[in-house]
Amino acid sequence: MGTTNVKAYGTESADAPLEQMGIQRRSLTVKDIEIDILYCGVCHSDLHTARNDWGFTTYPAVPGHEIVGKVTSIGSEVTKLKVGDFAAVGCLVDSCHTCDNCKQDLEQYCSNGWVGTYNAPDKHLGGMTLGGYSEKIVVDEHFVLKVPGNLDLAATAPLLCAGITTWSPLRHWKVGKGSKVAVVGLGGLGHMGIKLAKGLGAEVTLFSRSPGKEKDAFDLGADAVIISTDDNQMNSVNGKFDLIIDTVPYIHDVNPYVGTLNTNGTLVLVGYLGPLDPFLNTVPMIMGRKSVAGSLIGGIAETQEMLDFCGEHNIVSEIELIKMQDINEAYERMLKSDVRYRFVIDMASLKG
Repeated sequence: MGTTNVKAYGTESADAPLEQMGIQRRSLTVKDIEIDILYCGVCHSDLHTARNDWGFTTYPAVPGHEIVGKVTSIGSEVTKLKVGDFAAVGCLVDSCHTCDNCKQDLEQYCSNGWVGTYNAPDKHLGGMTLGGYSEKIVVDEHFVLKVPGNLDLAATAPLLCAGITTWSPLRHWKVGKGSKVAVVGLGGLGHMGIKLAKGLGAEVTLFSRSPGKEKDAFDLGADAVIISTDDNQMNSVNGKFDLIIDTVPYIHDVNPYVGTLNTNGTLVLVGYLGPLDPFLNTVPMIMGRKSVAGSLIGGIAETQEMLDFCGEHNIVSEIELIKMQDINEAYERMLKSDVRYRFVIDMASLKG
């Protein structure tokens, strides 16, 4: 298979900064779409992968899975998009297509292992997939999404991970008009959770550990803010919520939130991976048929549904646009939660 050389930003080891490097993209197969990347969002997963926080990074690593760009070339059998269209790619670039989950448009739970946009086995070129911190990407048309024409392209990029990660549980647990939804944490995922839940007609509350987020939360569409360290405030929402989306990306005590679920309510974890500490107390769960669940991104059909919904309701992320060359500084700021609410790379800075 032929290849094309493109510029990218990546790292050769866990303790090395990201820097410019050359990578290869495959020549188009009949079902492939080549995308000139215009914008790429910066996700916590990018940082975790670059620094091998999860212990399974293969180097060199090129992160980036919130990709928006323009179609520059298509394979002979592509029908989904044409040259010149705006397109998007999220966290998935392949799956088996044949397992029960794939057949139900749940590619993110592919029984034979979905292929991530970066740091996953690349069945075309060998080695590992390389992500959106690059000039171009070549992706099977099934995993390419259409961008509604009215949306700001840069602010659309984070919808491909932060957006779908919160949209999928909102849809699975059938949130709609009259639903009472709470969001834990006001970051890249949390701010999208508020916007999307509000767009679906829910009454939305933000849980925050510290005062000072109220104005931002209300500006995003929240109806209420509860300070989770204040016992009186927590007691005031005891038994209230149908669904709580917990976006906090580090270990924390989820037990106080379980008590705020109503009968049959669900707390869904979308930000943190790993064992819970302190342990989950099952008493309030058993006494109210409450659930603690997890959810991972979303399938391709569901992601397109979300983009179309965002187009109809003019929902995009709140972003800070950065140059590719500033990515290492952006990572340090992200660790301090010093971003409102998602960094997006202007890839023109790499092409210059």
